[in-house]
Amino acid sequence: MLTYDEFEDLGGEGKFAVLDEVIEPAVLARRLPQLVEVARAGAGVPVVWGVDGEPEAVVMSTAQYRDLRGDDHPPAGVVDDPTVRKYATEPLPGSRPLDLDEWAANDPLTRELLDEIRAEQRSEGDDR
Repeated sequence: MLTYDEFEDLGGEGKFAVLDEVIEPAVLARRLPQLVEVARAGAGVPVVWGVDGEPEAVVMSTAQYRDLRGDDHPPAGVVDDPTVRKYATEPLPGSRPLDLDEWAANDPLTRELLDEIRAEQRSEGDDR
């Protein structure tokens, strides 16, 4: 989903056939399961929704959004749905655990917040 302004800025009206009607949020909520099913099948058009006929946002598939932005599509055979796609989660070579003190060392506000949290934990008898 993206705002209608973003859709316009990226030339959406010229790249996609969209319905002439602006769908009310309650109607969109009822139709959303069907719209998602159609989008996952690789069909359908972006749906403009808003209140009182004023476009506020656009619902579109991931593939349509890539087309809108001019991005590359995943290679053939890769599921084109971020909700079901599998991502590599193994640590990269050279990865190491996060060290809060090292992370906070270069930011005085973060350092102060971390010190306050630790002081509160000590006063509550929780030595983490």
